[in-house]
Amino acid sequence: MKILVTAKRVEDPESKIKVKPDGSGIVQEGLKYKINPFDEIGVEEGLRLVAKHGGEVVVVSIGGKEVQEQLRHALAMGANRAVWVNHTGSLDQMGVAGLLQKVAEKEKPDVIILGKQAIDDDQNQVGQYLAEFLGWGQATFASKVESLESEQEKNKVPALTVGADGKSVRVVREVDNGLATLECALPAVVTTDLRLNLPRYASLPGIMKAKSKPIEELTPAKLGVDVTPKVQVLKMAAPPPRKAGIKVPDVATLVDKLRNEAKVV
Repeated sequence: MKILVTAKRVEDPESKIKVKPDGSGIVQEGLKYKINPFDEIGVEEGLRLVAKHGGEVVVVSIGGKEVQEQLRHALAMGANRAVWVNHTGSLDQMGVAGLLQKVAEKEKPDVIILGKQAIDDDQNQVGQYLAEFLGWGQATFASKVESLESEQEKNKVPALTVGADGKSVRVVREVDNGLATLECALPAVVTTDLRLNLPRYASLPGIMKAKSKPIEELTPAKLGVDVTPKVQVLKMAAPPPRKAGIKVPDVATLVDKLRNEAKVV
């Protein structure tokens, strides 16, 4: 099998995010960055599928030279090679999906695995756009029945089940009232939820090997994609500061404040 997995560079959630005074974006000085956690789960699932069925995991990221840090992280986890789409301008979700479409048409993977969303903008759109652009089936919010403490998880059993004929994939996905099971014909697009797996740590040998693994550089122009944003962020604003909480002496006072001050009861 060939698995294509994304590895978006996002701000570390433990960093303190500040909005610029003019609302044009966030202050980037001093921020730390990491691979999007949902994408890291996708890398792990790809590695498990290849360990079971054979093949390779190709990881792709879009951005400036700095995204090579996230690509090397995925390579250190065990991915075979990487594709870097060199683009430093702004992108909307349709532009990202358009670039990934061309990469997919070039690589011809059996499965594309993306995080269901990126933790920086929480859009949850690229996987769906990509499936539409490619004309492939899709299964979003991939999860599993077993817990993350189960024997299957300890043994790194893939949660995505490939059919015996290699022409379909079965996916357990999270829905509002529980879990649903879908079967998609391959090739297909799958987006990962948090409870799909626990990503492995990159080992020291893996980190050393990652330094020599190939990273292919592409550009939007080379892929023939117009990435002019159709959606623009006009302004950002920090949420209003929350009032400090108070302690109340008894239940009666609490109910009074909820009714007369907060007006929620």
